[in-house]
Amino acid sequence: MKANSDIDSRLILAKNLARKAGKKANKYFESIGDLVIESKGIQDMVSNADFEVERFIRKRLNKEFPLDGIVGEEFENVDSQSGYTWVIDPIDGTFNFVNGIPAWCVILACVHEDTTKIAAIFEPVHKELFWGSLGGGAYVNGIAMKISATTGLDQGNTGVGMSSRTSSEMISSIVSMLVARGGLFYRNASGGLMLSYVAAGRLIGYVEPHMNAWDCLAGQLLIEEAGGRIEKQSADKMLKEGGRIVASAPAVFEELQEMANKAFSS
Repeated sequence: MKANSDIDSRLILAKNLARKAGKKANKYFESIGDLVIESKGIQDMVSNADFEVERFIRKRLNKEFPLDGIVGEEFENVDSQSGYTWVIDPIDGTFNFVNGIPAWCVILACVHEDTTKIAAIFEPVHKELFWGSLGGGAYVNGIAMKISATTGLDQGNTGVGMSSRTSSEMISSIVSMLVARGGLFYRNASGGLMLSYVAAGRLIGYVEPHMNAWDCLAGQLLIEEAGGRIEKQSADKMLKEGGRIVASAPAVFEELQEMANKAFSS
C-alpha cells in the first residue's frame, strides 16, 4: 500500500511541476532575444533558460522528496537514498527553443527498482500535458491516450531521431528503408515530444540510434501504457549509458525493429 502512495504522491508532484516548469520556460521562449546561448556541440545548444528551469525543478524536488535522487541534463547527479530517482530534461528541443520554433517540452520521469514508474511531459506552447504511471495508463490533458491502430508502416508517420553521437549513415539508412516501404518519416528535433506523439497515436513509431535517459524514459513509459511496444531496457543502465530506442504501434514493431537492426548495426 505504501508503494502505491509513494507513486501517487510523486505523480501528483510530477504533473504539477512539469506544468510550472513549462510555464517558466515559456516566459524565456517569449523573450528569446534576451537568451544567453552556448554551444555544447554540433546541433546541441544550451541557454540560461535550461539552467534556470532545471534549478527550479531541482529545488522543488529537494523540498518535497529530499531523499530522492536526481539525474538531469545540465547539472551533477544526486544519488538516491530513498530508492527513487528523478530524471529531468528542463527543455527538450533546445535547438528549436533558441530559434523560436514551438516544438519543445519539459520532461520528468521517476525511476524505482530499475523501472520507470512515472512520466510527465509538458508542451507549453499548445498547453499539452502528457502523463502516466506504470499500470495506471497514459493521458494527455486528462484524456486517455491510445496507440495508433495502424497495420503497416505505409499508413502513417514514423519519428526518426538523431544526434551528434551517431553517424549520419545510420539515419540515412533508416529513412531510406522507411521510404522504400512506402512510409513517411517525421522529425521535430524533440525526442521527448515525438515519443509523446507515438503514445497519443499521432505517430505510428519512433526510432533513434541513441538517446539519453532524460530524453526517452518518460516517453517510453507513456507508449507502453497507451498500448504500444518498446524495446525492453534496464532503466538503471539507461541512466548511466543511454541506449537506442525503437517504439511503435504493436502491428509494426517487429518490422521497425528489424529495420533498426540493419540501419544501426554499424
